[in-house]
Amino acid sequence: MIDTMLKMTTALITVLCLTITGCTTEVKTKSSAPSDYVNPFIGASTSVGAAGVYHGLGKTFPGAATPYGMVQVNPNTITGGDNSPGYSYEHKTIEGFAFTQMSGVGWFGDLGNFLVMPTTGDLKIIAGKEDGSIRGYRSLYDKKTETAKAGYYSVNLTDYNIRVEATAAPHSGMLRFTFPEHKRSRIQIDLARRVGGTSTYQYVKVVNDSTIQGWMKCTPDGGGWGDGEGNTDYTVFFYAQFSRPLNKYGFWSADIPDNWKRKLKDVTSIPYLKRVSEAKIIKDVKELEGKHLGFFTEFDTKRDEEVTLKVGISFVNMDGAGKNFEAEIADKNFDLVRNEAKASWDRELGKINITGGTDDQKTIFYTSLYHTMIDPRIYTDVDGRYTGGDNRIYSDSTFTKRTIFSGWDVFRSQFPLQTIINPEVVNDQLNSLITLAEQSGREYYERWEIMNAYSGCMIGNPALSVLADAYVKGIRNYDIDKAYKYAVNTSKKYGNDTLGYTASSLSISHTLEYAYADWCISRIASKMGNSDDEKLFLEKGQAYRNIFDKEKGWFRPRKADGSWEEWPENALFKEWYGCIESNSYQQGWFVPHDIPGMVELMGGEDKVVTNLTNLFEKTPDNFLWNDYYNHANEPVHHIPFLFNRLRRPWLTQKWTRHICDKAYANKVEGIVGNEDVGQMSAWYVLAASGIHPVCPGDTRMEITSPVFDKIEYKLDSKYFKGGKFTIIAHNNSPENIYIQKALLNGKEYRNCYIDFSIIADGATLELFMSNKPNKDWGI
Repeated sequence: MIDTMLKMTTALITVLCLTITGCTTEVKTKSSAPSDYVNPFIGASTSVGAAGVYHGLGKTFPGAATPYGMVQVNPNTITGGDNSPGYSYEHKTIEGFAFTQMSGVGWFGDLGNFLVMPTTGDLKIIAGKEDGSIRGYRSLYDKKTETAKAGYYSVNLTDYNIRVEATAAPHSGMLRFTFPEHKRSRIQIDLARRVGGTSTYQYVKVVNDSTIQGWMKCTPDGGGWGDGEGNTDYTVFFYAQFSRPLNKYGFWSADIPDNWKRKLKDVTSIPYLKRVSEAKIIKDVKELEGKHLGFFTEFDTKRDEEVTLKVGISFVNMDGAGKNFEAEIADKNFDLVRNEAKASWDRELGKINITGGTDDQKTIFYTSLYHTMIDPRIYTDVDGRYTGGDNRIYSDSTFTKRTIFSGWDVFRSQFPLQTIINPEVVNDQLNSLITLAEQSGREYYERWEIMNAYSGCMIGNPALSVLADAYVKGIRNYDIDKAYKYAVNTSKKYGNDTLGYTASSLSISHTLEYAYADWCISRIASKMGNSDDEKLFLEKGQAYRNIFDKEKGWFRPRKADGSWEEWPENALFKEWYGCIESNSYQQGWFVPHDIPGMVELMGGEDKVVTNLTNLFEKTPDNFLWNDYYNHANEPVHHIPFLFNRLRRPWLTQKWTRHICDKAYANKVEGIVGNEDVGQMSAWYVLAASGIHPVCPGDTRMEITSPVFDKIEYKLDSKYFKGGKFTIIAHNNSPENIYIQKALLNGKEYRNCYIDFSIIADGATLELFMSNKPNKDWGI
C-alpha cells in the first residue's frame, strides 16, 4: 500500500511539473545518471550583500560546458565590477551569451569573449545598463524559464520574445534561437566585449554566405585579469557559422582615441559608452579591423522559427578555430551536440559513484564534482597545437596543454582529488607548467597561471605542492630533472632564504607557505635519491619557527631587522595583520608538514586541542566569512583534519560532517565563498567521501565520516592497478556520524588514515557508524 501511494505521489508531481510553466523540480530515480544531479546554479552569484563580505559568493557560471573544455557558452548579465563569471543570479537582465568564461574567481576576472545577442527591431550597439539609465540591446528575462543542466542552458528573453538555448563541445559551442514573427530579427556579436575590460583590437571577415571568422586581441591595456595587473595577453580566434544566410549584414566600428585608457572602469564609463553608441554602421565591406568592432546579420522570421549559430574557438590561430569547428560540430545539430555534452559529463562524473544520502546531498556532491572538472581547461587545439609561453605555436602529442591554474587555492583539495580520479589531468598540468617555465625563459613556476601569463596572483609556491604530491604518488610522465630544477629555482626566487623567514606586510602567510613548499622539494629530492637536497630543504621547511613569538604564543609578522611588528589589539583576529585574506588565528595553523613541531611551539597537544575546539565552536552555523573557522576561504581547509593528528579523530568526524551539512547547499547561495576553480567543491567531494589530506606531498589521507553509505572511486588503469577504491559506511545516518570500527579488505583496521598506495592498489574500506564517538578507535 505504501509503495502504491509513493508511486501515485511521484506521478502526480511529474504531471504538475509538466503543466506548470517554469517548474524546475525533477523526480530523480535510482537510475538517474550522475549528470542529472548537477545543478549549475549552485554558487552562481557574485553578490557581496548576500555574502556579507567583499569577496562575494561562489562566482560560478550556469552556462553550458564540457569537462575541462576550452569553450563555455554562458549568459552574461553584467560587464563591470568584480564579476568574473559575467553572471549573477539576482540580476534581471542578460546582455548576451559569451563563448569563454572563468569560474569561481575574484580579481575582476577575464575572458567573456565573443558576446552574442539575438534581438529584434532597431539595432542597438551597446548593452546599456540594467537599471535602464542607459538603453541598449540587453533584455529582461523570464526567471521561471531559466534552465541549467550539465552541458545545456536555456532562457526566454522577454524584451524580444526569443528563446535562447546553449550547448557546448570541448573546443566549440552552439546557440539555438527560437524567434517570434518579425521583419527585423537579428543576431549581433560584440567582438570587443571582455569580462574585466575590453579586447583592444579585433578583426572579422565574411568568409561565405553563412560564415564569419576573425580574432579578438586581449592585452593588459584592456584590463581583464586583475584589471590588467594579471598581465594576460592572449588572442581569441573564432570560426562562426549561421544557419540563416548572410544576405543582410553589417559591422559597427567605434572611433576610440589613441590616448583613451581602456580598462574596466574606463570602458563602463558614460563617455566611453557614448562614444561606442555613436559608432559607424558599415555595410559595404566583407572584412574589418578596429579597436571596438561588432557584427550583425538581419533576417525576417516566422513565429517559432529556429536559427542556430555554431562557433569554433582557438587560442592558436584562425585555422585552428576552423579545424576545431570541423572536428566537433560542423555536421551536427543542436540536440546531438547537447546529448554528446551530457554523455561526456556522465563519463567523467561516473568516476565516483555514490549510494545513500538525500537527493539534495547527491546534487551537492555531483555539482561539486562537476565544478572540479571545469579547470584546468584545455588550451590545445584538436590537432595538438597550442600557443606557448613565448607566443610561438607548438605541437606536442605527449600531453594536453592546460590553462587556469589557481595554485594558491587548488593545491589543497582540488589536485589531491584529481590524483585519484584524473591523474592524466595532473600530469598535463605539470607538463603545462614545466613547458611554460621553459618557453617563457623564466625557468620558475607561476603560482597563478592564466593563458600563459605569470599573473603573480596570491602567494606561496603552490606548483611545488602539486609536483611533490604527484611525484610521490607515482604520477611522473614529465621530465623530472627539468621539473626539479625549476622547483629549486622557484624556491630561490620566492622563499625564506635571505632571513630564514619573509619580512613583508604578509610575513606570516609568506613564511609559512614558503616553508611548506620547501618541505615539498625535500620530498621530491628524497624520491630522486638526492640526500643533500633532501636535508637542505627539510631544514628550510623549519622556517616557520622563526616567526613564532613565544611570548605571545602565536605567529607574528617580523621585520627585516629581526624585530617584531607591533602587536595590535585583538591581533589574532585582525585580517591582513601579516596574513592574506585571513587573520593570524586562521593562517597560523598552516604547518601541515610538521604538525608535531607546530604543536610543541603552541604549548602541547591538550592546549592545541582546546584552541582548535574553540575555533570551531565559535564559528557561525551559516559558515559565511568570519574570524574563526572561515570555510569561505582556503587557508583553513586542512584544519578539521588536524584532530586526527592530535589523537582525537572523533572531532574530525564531528566537524567535517557539520561543515558538509552547513557550508554547502542545493541553492544559488550554496557555496559560502568563491568557488575558486574547483577548490571549494573538491573539499566537499573528498570530505563527503570520508577522506582528505592534511599535507599534499605526503601520501597519508585522513579518514573521516562519510556523508554517503557507499562511495566508489574508479581508478585510471594507466596509472594505478587497483581498478577501484571503495568506502562503505554501515549504519550511516545524519545522527550516526562517528566511526566505531573499521575493516580494510575484510580485516580489522585501527588507523584514522590510509596511505595513497592502498587506494591506488584497490581496496575496500568499511566503516561502522554510531551516534556516539568511539574514543579508542584511530588513536
